[in-house]
Amino acid sequence: MQITKLFREFIESEKAGGIVLIICTIISLILANSFFQTGYTQFWKVYIAGMSLEHWINDGLMAVFFLLIGLELEREIYDGELSDIKNALLPVSGALGGMIVPAGLYLIFNYGTETQSGAGIPMATDIAFALGILSLLGSRVPVSLKVFLTALAVIDDLGAIIIIAVFYTTTLSLFNLFLALGVFVLLLILNRLKIHNLIPYIIGGVIMWYFMLNSGVHATITGVLLAFAIPFGDGGKNTASYKLQHFLHEPVAFLILPVFALANTAIALNSDIQSIFTQIYSYGISAGLIIGKPAGIFLFSFAAVSFGICKLPDELNWKNIIGVGFLGGIGFTMSIFITLLAFDNPLIIDNSKLVILFSSLIAGVIGFALLKLSLKNSFQNT
Repeated sequence: MQITKLFREFIESEKAGGIVLIICTIISLILANSFFQTGYTQFWKVYIAGMSLEHWINDGLMAVFFLLIGLELEREIYDGELSDIKNALLPVSGALGGMIVPAGLYLIFNYGTETQSGAGIPMATDIAFALGILSLLGSRVPVSLKVFLTALAVIDDLGAIIIIAVFYTTTLSLFNLFLALGVFVLLLILNRLKIHNLIPYIIGGVIMWYFMLNSGVHATITGVLLAFAIPFGDGGKNTASYKLQHFLHEPVAFLILPVFALANTAIALNSDIQSIFTQIYSYGISAGLIIGKPAGIFLFSFAAVSFGICKLPDELNWKNIIGVGFLGGIGFTMSIFITLLAFDNPLIIDNSKLVILFSSLIAGVIGFALLKLSLKNSFQNT
């Protein structure tokens, strides 16, 4: 299977970024539970230009992260795994199962309660962490498995973006939303006029972000809209889309996501940690990530292949898919992001973050162990 240079760069940056994320999370938890606790946790609450530093990170910097996700999704649709319907249907099916089943499990525990809004928490996959774990298995990992996991995670994130836009918009300013969409339309017109200079798109994106921020729809949606407004052309090295995606890889992997991790895992632990894991929302998150993700990804993928909708690549077997399903249970970035939107209670937010961290760790360890075993057996049989 051919793998493009840009796709390889994406994988390399994401897997290295996953290691950085782990380090930043550990550092953040240590500082939040040390002598520096008060100063460290309050640092992220400092207000700058009307918003807290944490708010700027979650609504501003993360819009750049979503821009990169949008550019990768666009490339996958036009010139990647998702450009061929037959090939696309396997990761699409897996992603749908990986969203529907975890949300369903969460609602089994939380439907009709004040925490039912957290159903979106176990639905998304953290690309950086998942690829980081997969990279630890080295050269024995088939390219088709990397492509499947990446496509799956990108589609998951698209689903999360749609869920954020539809279900986590509490107040809506139609005037500001209209202005934001008006800017988007203007950028699409520039695209049709074959304006390839990135400057007007970046300026337009900033303006669109401002209006979206004030519309009530989460401002990070701007990143995805901007990605699809930027000219893709033939996808070559001289296109605006390629240049921007290439430029964003390292800043996102080694600056934006680590800063997000530092700001959002500054959690002070109390002595009653056990009670955190006995809450109904904790059951829902854990069940969704550890059980729902792998079960949904496997069952929907298996059904799609069984009904002849798509086929399993020759290099892969169902044990590989189950292993990748567990890696899909590494929610981290997106799960924490949705937690911030789903809940208002600071205690529930912090508790949910801890459950996400532990559940993601368990899912990642199981996924790594299963893949190491299945890929070792496959390697020995070749």
